[in-house]
Amino acid sequence: MINAKTVVSRHAWLTLAILSSTLLTVFFSETMLLPAIPEIIDDFDISYGTAAWIFSAYLIVAAVMTPIAGRLSDLFGKKKVLLSLLVIYIAGLIAGGFADNITFLLITRIIQGVGLAAVPAAFSLLRDTFPPAKLSIAVGVFGSAYSAGSVVGLLVGASIIQTFGWHATFLAIIPFSILVTLLIARFVKEYELPNRSKNSNIQGDVSEKKGKPFSIDIKGIVALSVTITSFLIALTVIQIGISNENIFQIAVAFIISAISLLIFVIIERRAIPPFVNLRLLRDKTLLPSFILLISTGIAMFMIYPTIVQLVRSPIPLGFGGDSIDAANVQLPFMISFLVFASVTPFIINRIGSTKPAIIGGIISLFGTFGLLMFHATEFIVSVDLAIIATGLSLTMTTTWNLIVSSSPKEFTGISVGIGALLLFIGMAIGPALAGVYMADHENIGTQGSYPSAQSYDLVYFTALLLSAVSLGFAFILRRKTIDAAV
Repeated sequence: MINAKTVVSRHAWLTLAILSSTLLTVFFSETMLLPAIPEIIDDFDISYGTAAWIFSAYLIVAAVMTPIAGRLSDLFGKKKVLLSLLVIYIAGLIAGGFADNITFLLITRIIQGVGLAAVPAAFSLLRDTFPPAKLSIAVGVFGSAYSAGSVVGLLVGASIIQTFGWHATFLAIIPFSILVTLLIARFVKEYELPNRSKNSNIQGDVSEKKGKPFSIDIKGIVALSVTITSFLIALTVIQIGISNENIFQIAVAFIISAISLLIFVIIERRAIPPFVNLRLLRDKTLLPSFILLISTGIAMFMIYPTIVQLVRSPIPLGFGGDSIDAANVQLPFMISFLVFASVTPFIINRIGSTKPAIIGGIISLFGTFGLLMFHATEFIVSVDLAIIATGLSLTMTTTWNLIVSSSPKEFTGISVGIGALLLFIGMAIGPALAGVYMADHENIGTQGSYPSAQSYDLVYFTALLLSAVSLGFAFILRRKTIDAAV
């Protein structure tokens, strides 16, 4: 007899394909833009420090908007919020295709940053569409779209830039973005939210009981936005390089972030309803999952940018390669991440919801140890990266599945929003930390100054420690889920 709860309709698979295309499209455009940075620097006659804001502006807006979009999707409907964000994203792409100065380009990047905030709404729609027994497959396929977009962007980005110019990185993705938006509007359905989860230990919004379900905590939103923005601005300045001129700016930004975070907590404890229900941050399953996301995010994005520097630095401090060599070295990482993000859901169905995170932590530990000890050739580095990607993919896919499936349905959007926010923060901390380590330079004759060999050792050793921390929290997560089941 077929269990109705495990049957997945054809429409559910169609919904998964359409929503996954959203994430694939966003990361395809982002990865394509990476090789264009040298051309943008030349065209606008700007410094590397200024060019760094091309990605930082996008990341800051995405980090700020993600929890906001998550909460709005819980209140006003996932599909409506998702479509609104995609329309804004498309407008940003169109504007970016005609940017003729750095100021206008940064404005378009701010607009485009809204697009990545669509993740919580998409995850929430998947949870509403798939039965619990098959949800892990949906989450895995959706997550693998990130790697798929990155792989495709990595492969074709340089060719598009070389043939048509860097503006084409924006224009080329517009038709796909419009098509995905139209498909969501036509085929993706949003189901009515059932009664509040009976077994949830997270209290609902008091306002809903009083008949005010659409009250929005504006003060909380502003406080959290200031916290995130000032923190990420400080990290961006650190990534550009710490100097006597900007050390005061960095300190002020961190102080503002700390004060606004304190204000945010005070506001949320009093707000009815709160923007972020603080009980989510104390949940036995969600809290370790959130920590896993930020630790893996730091490790991944601390390692990743240093590989380009390692490949392109002259011998003996690097491999003396070009941008194509750097892409080839990084490609096994993306392919491994893509493959195992797709396979992990089936592993989850076989051995349970938390064991893959432990296995992933162990593999990541071996991979980062190998990168620390053996990074003398491009081939060895590629192998190490593939191993690390395998571990990270297992851990991150498992973690996202736990967040989506463990959150009360009425809080799915904001729970995913918090997880994505922490991942974005990890993505910002990683390059900034690597930049601090790689400030130690050595001169190679008349070729210039490049990061020392010790810089890379520090980066990879820190990644090793982060892998150990992730493994520890994976064990904690395993224990908490067993206790909760009992």
